[in-house]
Amino acid sequence: MVLIFAETWNGQFKKSTFEAVRYGAECAKAQGSQAIAVVVGSCEPLVETLGAYGAAKVIHLKGSDRFEPHAYATALSALAAELGATQIVLNGTANGKSMAGLLAAMAQAGCISNVTALPSSFSPLTVQRSAFSSKGIEQCSSQTACTVLVLVPNALGTGPAGSDQAAAEDRNVAFVGKTTPGAAHVASGKIPLPEAERVVSAGRGMKGPDHWGMVEELAAVLNAGTACSKPVSDIGWRPHSEHVGQTGIQINPQLYIAIGISGAIQHLAGVSGSKTIVVINNDPEAPFFKAADYGVVGDAFDVIPRLTAALKAHLN
Repeated sequence: MVLIFAETWNGQFKKSTFEAVRYGAECAKAQGSQAIAVVVGSCEPLVETLGAYGAAKVIHLKGSDRFEPHAYATALSALAAELGATQIVLNGTANGKSMAGLLAAMAQAGCISNVTALPSSFSPLTVQRSAFSSKGIEQCSSQTACTVLVLVPNALGTGPAGSDQAAAEDRNVAFVGKTTPGAAHVASGKIPLPEAERVVSAGRGMKGPDHWGMVEELAAVLNAGTACSKPVSDIGWRPHSEHVGQTGIQINPQLYIAIGISGAIQHLAGVSGSKTIVVINNDPEAPFFKAADYGVVGDAFDVIPRLTAALKAHLN
């Protein structure tokens, strides 16, 4: 049996949740077993709808709306032992990563992070993962009876995989955590970068925060998320929630447009999983061009308005 942590944010499912459920369902199908999803806390959509992504059953644990790693890991490890789970699937979100090690220890399970493909074998469990900041690919095997698999968000895709409804079971659980919550500052009104199919990012080549309107306009035309390089967030031109790179958010969009970013190795480490990279820079020797699928050598203040106008004409 495969157990899936179906994570919610503010009572809602996001794309990475559906990816995790679909992944777990495919693993269960390959082993002739069932996929059981676990939802914790308040959830506005009916949990039964996860059946459309392959879940045979959904267990809804009520009793906590605040994520706390130790409490959630305790609840999930108990369920894994009760149900005899051979794999536990987590999203590679901040919450998933913070809980993975605890959960693996409690469940006496192996743990493989940065998973980017379905297992090639289940005896022993062998799966592909990204390594060295997405510069390499490893084949990892686990010999334990249960293995925690932590998926790279937006790397596996999603889509209907099962019936319209899953069986649902409600349980009341006493969640006891070991950390004290602090103030939360949540970015709102934006496309979450880890789930964005398209991202428009810019760096110090924009020459100041007052020029970001053209970046946001291009992103709006493409229905894309907006991002920035580390120096831009460090000097306060853009919020840290938009910083992508090795020390920021790591993303895997279908399209990544980098404007006025030189392409330092730390930045590339966070965006190298992008399927298509377009670089706009007035320096033909910018390192980013070596990683680009398409490159435009030119002044961003000339190129971006023309690109935005062309896209508007094409998409309308």
